[in-house]
Amino acid sequence: MELGGLHHVTAVTADASGNVAFYTDVLGMRLVKKTVNQDDVSAYHLFYGDEIGNAGTEMTFFDWSSAGRHRPTAGEVSATAFRVAGRDALGWWEARFDDLGVSHGEVYGRGGRAVLPFSDPEGQRLELVDDSGDGGTSPGVPWGKSPVGTENGIRGLEGVSLSVGSVEPTEAVLTGVMGFRKVAEYEEDGHRAILFEVGPGGPGAEVRVLERPDLPSSPFSGAGGVHHVAFRTPDEEEHAAWAERVVEIGIPNSGLVERYYFKSLYFREPGGVLFEIATDGPGFATDEDAEHLGEKLALPPFLEPRREEIEAGLKPISR
Repeated sequence: MELGGLHHVTAVTADASGNVAFYTDVLGMRLVKKTVNQDDVSAYHLFYGDEIGNAGTEMTFFDWSSAGRHRPTAGEVSATAFRVAGRDALGWWEARFDDLGVSHGEVYGRGGRAVLPFSDPEGQRLELVDDSGDGGTSPGVPWGKSPVGTENGIRGLEGVSLSVGSVEPTEAVLTGVMGFRKVAEYEEDGHRAILFEVGPGGPGAEVRVLERPDLPSSPFSGAGGVHHVAFRTPDEEEHAAWAERVVEIGIPNSGLVERYYFKSLYFREPGGVLFEIATDGPGFATDEDAEHLGEKLALPPFLEPRREEIEAGLKPISR
């Protein structure tokens, strides 16, 4: 039983229309599913990914229009990194960001890979990483109909950075419960940082943990912050085994949750970050034709009887 890497990252937006415009028109990701937060049907849940939203390629957003602006805290996903093919692609993206007025930093080296930090209009902290070296999970296929195209397109999630007050409690869960391996310890912006990997390791299967006792602790994620990070398990059998494992160890958790497009299990690690373990399938083409993903509001069968009520409570997304 081994996790296969990152499944998705779910963040918060207060501007659904602006969010769709940035992630599709600027970043060239495909809106593969437009649905609702199953625990709060007054809010959209927007999924962006590769051509069909394969597990490991998805950045998703809850649309909470009343959310205040997120402030950095200890106990959060403090950066989400996407993978692109080659150092030349980063140069292409720098030029694109300059042309479109996207806030970004300078390309720098980290662990032998080139990294371009940037942010979305709400301050969501993001990175593009050259994944052209050896190893890593199988990358996704960028959507060919996007304004970016396939050569420089985003190929999926490269990794995440977690900011926690103390590294050791988080490390104990990553290595002792979830099967991560400690790869390297280094310093980032004057703070202690440790790199962990799981499954195949490399791009798509890495977690960087930064020790930030200087930051306040808060469980709330505002607009521009991340709600949770999910990790991959291949099927329902292994997913059930993970649920048994966290129960046996005594970690408070959600129990198995049916999300229709995948199965979920949620728990909060000691540093405060909300983790999810999710199945790779059945995927987003379950209820929509692959050619038309994300074009209409999709509801799982258990919410379909409430469609009229749900649609009446949602603000239309302008494109």
